[in-house]
Amino acid sequence: MRVFEVVIAMLLGGAALAAISRRIGAPYPALVALAGAALALIPGVPSLVLDPELALALFVAPVLVDAAFDSSPRDLRANWRAIASLALGAVALTIIAVAVVARLLVPDMPLAAAVALGAIVAPPDAAAATTVLKQLRPPNRLLVILEGESLFNDASALLVYRLAVGATMAGSLAGWSVLPTLLVVTVGSVALGLVLSRLSLFVTARIHDVATAVVVQFCTTFFVWILAEQLHLSGIITMVVFAIAAARRAPEILPARIRIPSFAVWEVAVFVLNVLAFILVGFQLKSIAARATGAMGVRYAAIAAVITLVVILARIAWVTGAAALSRWRCRPRADGAPRPRDAVALSGRGAAVVGWCGMRGIVTLAAALALPTSFPFRDLILTTAFGVVLGTLVLQGLTLRPLMVRLRLEDDGTVDREVRLARVETMRAALTAAAAYPGAETADLVRQRYELQLRRAEKDQVGDRANASDSGDHGIAEATDGRGDDAGVVHAATEAQRRRLVALRAAGIIGDAAFQRLEEELDWAELDWANLVRSGEPSER
Repeated sequence: MRVFEVVIAMLLGGAALAAISRRIGAPYPALVALAGAALALIPGVPSLVLDPELALALFVAPVLVDAAFDSSPRDLRANWRAIASLALGAVALTIIAVAVVARLLVPDMPLAAAVALGAIVAPPDAAAATTVLKQLRPPNRLLVILEGESLFNDASALLVYRLAVGATMAGSLAGWSVLPTLLVVTVGSVALGLVLSRLSLFVTARIHDVATAVVVQFCTTFFVWILAEQLHLSGIITMVVFAIAAARRAPEILPARIRIPSFAVWEVAVFVLNVLAFILVGFQLKSIAARATGAMGVRYAAIAAVITLVVILARIAWVTGAAALSRWRCRPRADGAPRPRDAVALSGRGAAVVGWCGMRGIVTLAAALALPTSFPFRDLILTTAFGVVLGTLVLQGLTLRPLMVRLRLEDDGTVDREVRLARVETMRAALTAAAAYPGAETADLVRQRYELQLRRAEKDQVGDRANASDSGDHGIAEATDGRGDDAGVVHAATEAQRRRLVALRAAGIIGDAAFQRLEEELDWAELDWANLVRSGEPSER
């Protein structure tokens, strides 16, 4: 009962800290991390050890699906070099640097255990950085790079983590046999994710109850992870592929009345999981603090501080060097001939922001909690992992806003332009669909509303309209069957808008950021029109 009371109190505290973080412009995980550290110091707080096999599935799977579902394949492809550089190069450098330093500080630590520590603290948590950055509206490309990195650095780091943990527990590593194993695991995970996404959408399309749909979504997420683990594949890669593939077709399958509440539930669930992860670490630190007293406690704290510094410097060194090399490759030739432009070259200011966005979060905590209870130096590794999370969140998280203000990196307006373009195109599609219902009582109201909105959107739209020259008529005829009922015209107009919006994304004219903003607008508009048709009077929304 005591544990339950503490968890409820911490969840309420986490909600309060999230509100405070929004006011001061700080990532809420930074304040929650401080609360988790304070939990370990409160007298009378019970200790609790989570089943290691449960940690990764419970904390990583839902968070990863939530992030991957919102990612944009178009933008990921456009920035693949920068993302791959961070997800592979920065992670590898961090693992090596941490392993070397850990062995110097703790000579008795097995090499594989030191590598496991490096893999635990290697992947940054983009959510902490983007929470602050989105409030400051930086160039959209920085957000794409950071969010894309967070998807794939988890996979690379946790693959090394699994190998290192297995080698530590077994006492040896199978040498070159690792490479074929990694290849099979990667290919198998991608294939499994694609297959399961289709099966999931097949089932979801037949569910019309909101509560049932949300429960099935969460159960499917854990099922995908568990199945991948049972098949000895990568749960991380499987989840990323599963979510990205499902996101391509979900807008055409999930109705607005299910999508709106399910998105809200997922947002709350991710928040609760973040808070719970810090609570569980606080519980375990309580028992560790009881065992590591005096000089041992000071030694643990010193090692955590040194590893935190190594993690920060390794990322800055990699990002700065990679960006400088990329800009050097783009320099003009001596004879004045142009070089092929490197589309992923980061400016000095952009590299400074990306290098400083190295806050660690829930993946690092979950990986540390997932260590077997008999793992050598488990207490030290868990303490160090939490120290890195706490140190990076507080040091980098709380100073990110001042850094952004000083560098004056501003939004380039890419997403806003795409939103305006898509808004015009979808409204034209709706008007074309509504025109096929001349006898419907609601048709005139629908047309008047969309004509007014279209005029406003066209007035706001700026820039080149070459990509928007298509009137949006593709596929509209199929949506109109000539019926004169009021519900029919509303349904036809909404479906025409959705089809046009999906077509714009599929053609690469807009990215997922613009798509999701317009999709939310369409969802609320669809519910408003449904209320209007049922009640005969406009909704107040």
